[in-house]
Amino acid sequence: MCGIAGRVAPTRLTDDRRDAALTRMRNRGPDGNGGYAATRLDGSALDLLHSRLSIVDLDHRSNQPFVKGGLSLVYNGEIYNYPELREELSRLGHGFTTTGDTEVLLEAWRAWGLDALDRLVGMFAFAIYDEGTGRLVLARDRFGEKPLYTMTGPDGAFCFASEIKVLPVLAGKVPGFDRLHLRRYLVNGYKGLMRDGRTFFDGVRELPAAHAMILDPGGQPMLHRYWTLSYQPQDMTEGEAQDRVDAVMTKAVERVLRADVPIALRLSGGIDSNVVAGLAHHRLGADITCFSIIEDDWRYDESAMIAEGLKGLNVPNRQIRIPKENFVERLEDMIAYFDGPPLTISYYLHYLVSEAIHRDGFKVSLGGTGADEVFSGYYDHYLFWLAEMAGRDDFEALVEEWRGTYGNFVRNPFLQDPHRFVKNPDARDHIFLGAESFAGFLRDPFDEPHQELTLCDALLRNRMLNELTRETVPVMLHDDDLAGMRWSVENRAPYLDRDLVTCLFSIPSRHLVRGGLPKYLLRRAGRGLVSGKILDNPRKQGINAPVTSFVDFKDKAVRERLLDDGPFFDIVDRAKFEALLGSDVARNSESKFLFSLLATRLFLDNHSALEKV
Repeated sequence: MCGIAGRVAPTRLTDDRRDAALTRMRNRGPDGNGGYAATRLDGSALDLLHSRLSIVDLDHRSNQPFVKGGLSLVYNGEIYNYPELREELSRLGHGFTTTGDTEVLLEAWRAWGLDALDRLVGMFAFAIYDEGTGRLVLARDRFGEKPLYTMTGPDGAFCFASEIKVLPVLAGKVPGFDRLHLRRYLVNGYKGLMRDGRTFFDGVRELPAAHAMILDPGGQPMLHRYWTLSYQPQDMTEGEAQDRVDAVMTKAVERVLRADVPIALRLSGGIDSNVVAGLAHHRLGADITCFSIIEDDWRYDESAMIAEGLKGLNVPNRQIRIPKENFVERLEDMIAYFDGPPLTISYYLHYLVSEAIHRDGFKVSLGGTGADEVFSGYYDHYLFWLAEMAGRDDFEALVEEWRGTYGNFVRNPFLQDPHRFVKNPDARDHIFLGAESFAGFLRDPFDEPHQELTLCDALLRNRMLNELTRETVPVMLHDDDLAGMRWSVENRAPYLDRDLVTCLFSIPSRHLVRGGLPKYLLRRAGRGLVSGKILDNPRKQGINAPVTSFVDFKDKAVRERLLDDGPFFDIVDRAKFEALLGSDVARNSESKFLFSLLATRLFLDNHSALEKV
């Protein structure tokens, strides 16, 4: 994991702005930094910057920018299949002076150009420059695990960086806030944020996942999509499906264990992280250390299940209890680094865990991001699955299984009818739950309905594809990255392995649920590695907590801080906000909304990272 940045402009980047940019990149790469400068064939100036977090091949020989044979590379991420690619490239006559993945990426580009992208298994955002042609190419991994933002300066300079805070230094201007994006965040929540590449700042855009951007001398940037996930079910039995999943799941975990530094794992009481831990420790013999958040609120307390998982693992475990003191100060620090409010309440907890991981000397952390979207684990997924099974003779028996298991834990009122999507396949009012009420807190009207793209004909898989590419996974990866990199920790997501995801989207949906339990194939993959009490638990669990676990809203200093004058009240009605602070926030949706209000308040007041340059 590293930080990258660059600029194509009429003039060279000055030394002071170069140094300021590298300073803002330091958390992403505390182990070294460097720059590369060139004049392109059209006379424009190119600057590439890099800050390194050394994880594979720790020697300085792998420092970047990595320059070799007319190619210059700055790269953030990990190419997990670099040993296999290195062997293939060696047979083709390519030579290597390092033992890591950076040089493999450069030589893969030399051998295959844009076609190299589909050969890469991993997470990445990189820029590679060919001095012979003057072509600069930016690329981002399939799901957007590694971030890359772009912005244009007043002089037409094209700027890019791993984090938004670097862009004003490169561009020479500070962007204003995107008020539409802020309203989306407050009213519709995180699932409404990733539909069009916008950010919380005007003119700052994300490079789309699974795309490359090509910048030829004298030309306009061109986008190239190199990969598309689709649902292509193959005829197979449940046993055949399970064999395939077991094989690719083990390989996915083996890949993310490739590192020259110790590995940490964020362990909750749920299936996802426990299966990764079981595979890593028991099947692959990895030496891991687990870190867990402990929440006192009984609705979110996972301590019993975490203890159950640890019984079988017998590995070190660091437990972090949620502190109530200094919440506002912690959230301000988080917002300054995130260049915006955290997109979900869970990532405040992730931030706390990452801090503990960092303080114990770890640079790499594994987690369960993407498992629900790949194996089908959300409450609405089960109902979409039931709707697809509606023609089966045993349909009513399947409904009764749901009532006796997953259906017992559904709190969203729109999802308490098992026939919900049988009656109305297009119903999506459960997704922006509470939006009408939350919009009432704004000073100006706001109503932006949920938009779902048609990406395949299967009801469940279409929902999952939207979540993987446009809704939940992009949001989680955004906050995963920043919560870790605030503390110089690289997060890895084995469930987003290319081969694993492709495999799951070749399996007929009927195999995803059995015996009243979703994520059936994942539960089976964990047999013999994870406690049956975890694998057979029908309650969906994961890292979460109510906002009242973080802050006491009766505290006078806290209330005065939050109700003081500020730009926040240009957007939000003060009286309604004050009333919410004094109310008993019981529902999960209300807790999330209140957290979003607090984060927006602090973001608009104190975004220190984008000071004028």
